[in-house]
Amino acid sequence: QVLLVESGGGLVQAGGSLRLSCAASGSIFRLRTMDWYRQVPGKQRELVATITSGSSTNYAASVKGRFTISRDNAKNTVYLQMNSLKPEDTAVYYCHTVNYWGQGTQVTVSS
Repeated sequence: QVLLVESGGGLVQAGGSLRLSCAASGSIFRLRTMDWYRQVPGKQRELVATITSGSSTNYAASVKGRFTISRDNAKNTVYLQMNSLKPEDTAVYYCHTVNYWGQGTQVTVSS
């Protein structure tokens, strides 16, 4: 069983920054590929960023160059640093690993 708990969402003006955190319970965190997804009401959940156990990363084209995913295996935590935020980044952001989802954290970017 893995419990994922996100934090760090909120309201920010366009051009601002936020850092999301996802704390994971359970063992072998260091072996897990971790992802961040986001979802807007009425739309499918979208993959935003991925980090492998070896810390290789991949990003959606819409966030590349603005968002950075990272992990701290000592803290069982994955982060999403979001810079130069745009109103279209407004969504609920979810932490994910195979078979498990967090509860989500709301990010709202005002214009």
